[in-house]
Amino acid sequence: VQAMDAANKNAKEMVSSLTIQYNKARQESITTELTEIISGMEALK
Repeated sequence: VQAMDAANKNAKEMVSSLTIQYNKARQESITTELTEIISGMEALK
């Protein structure tokens, strides 16, 4: 039972860590895209 509890805890921690990594990468992508859009708009002025 303890081994299952430990495995469950480790899996939850891994999911949490991967979720944070995914969200950071997604935010970086969004920020890059917005920067490119704004730069393009500035170039058209």
